[in-house]
Amino acid sequence: MSIVKKHFGTEVYTATYEVEEEQESMRLDQFMQIYLSSWSRQNVKKKITDGSIIIEGRPGKQRPSTLVHYKEHITIVIKDDGHEDEFWDGEKLELDKSPEIVFEDDELIVISKPPYMSTHPTGKHLFNCATVVYENRDGKTIHSVHRLDRETSGILVLGKNPKISNIMGEHFINDRVRKCYFFIAIANDEYNGDMEFESNERLGSFEKRGLKRVLILHYPEDSTEGKHARTLFKVVHREGKYVMGLAFPQTGRQHQIRVHAMVRGLPLLGDKLYLGNFKMFQRFKDLLASTEDHELMQISRHALHAISIKIPYKNGERIFKSHIPKDLEHWLVTHTSISMDDLHERLFAGIDDYFNRDSK
Repeated sequence: MSIVKKHFGTEVYTATYEVEEEQESMRLDQFMQIYLSSWSRQNVKKKITDGSIIIEGRPGKQRPSTLVHYKEHITIVIKDDGHEDEFWDGEKLELDKSPEIVFEDDELIVISKPPYMSTHPTGKHLFNCATVVYENRDGKTIHSVHRLDRETSGILVLGKNPKISNIMGEHFINDRVRKCYFFIAIANDEYNGDMEFESNERLGSFEKRGLKRVLILHYPEDSTEGKHARTLFKVVHREGKYVMGLAFPQTGRQHQIRVHAMVRGLPLLGDKLYLGNFKMFQRFKDLLASTEDHELMQISRHALHAISIKIPYKNGERIFKSHIPKDLEHWLVTHTSISMDDLHERLFAGIDDYFNRDSK
């Protein structure tokens, strides 16, 4: 599909597409479904009916069955109508939409991404995105160098031009970046009490497409199924059934830390998939979670925060760190006795030790 122009704003998204020759006489709803692949056909039809999708230069109101013609321009305007809102126990969450800037110069922006902020626009998530925030601030395209899951908070590197973004992206692709994550877990009988350990289970997803594609499966290290994955763990504080620590992923598989922690008897607090299960995940997604579901999760998102990275930059190496975010800090203050200063001291000592060992 030929994109003529697009603009991501914090409240309105606009995009214009040109009809290609092979799309001649296609229905308007079918044409838009190519772009809005994550939307239902009914939702696309609704946007056409309410005038959010128009064929430029065509008089009158278009219908879903209206046929498009070669070289015509189709414009869609999507407003932030609350479809990206997040809810917990029946109440809408107040989302942090102003990331803390950890570092910035003429080429990079390093932020501490708040939970529920996407790295960049995708699917139905078009407004509360890191790249959108700084594109609106600077009036130019901002590039995502890597990505974090929406629920995962923490250090995120953004590029101000394509050249630096490609250079920094190559560091991630070629395993020249060292990452540290803070986690809170709920220990079960599978946890053996080790303060330092590693997980090497291979990871893979369901072969068949469908709803369960979000669930990552694990296999023994010597299995031929899945892909090689390795995570190092360091526990910095235990209190009752709660465990706080650092995870150092040595590979970059989907859900790697969450699955490896679960395998070791430490499913993450708030993890609807791996502390809970797929059916529970669906109930939360459909806003049908029970009181018992909420009590088990305790918090609205999985307790995982990208607290630090070490990355090559301008003929040297830079270490960027962030502090525990407000939502996890609130839980820690109300459920544990450790002070935030003490916890941060232990975490940063563990990070420094890891980076120092890595450089030797």
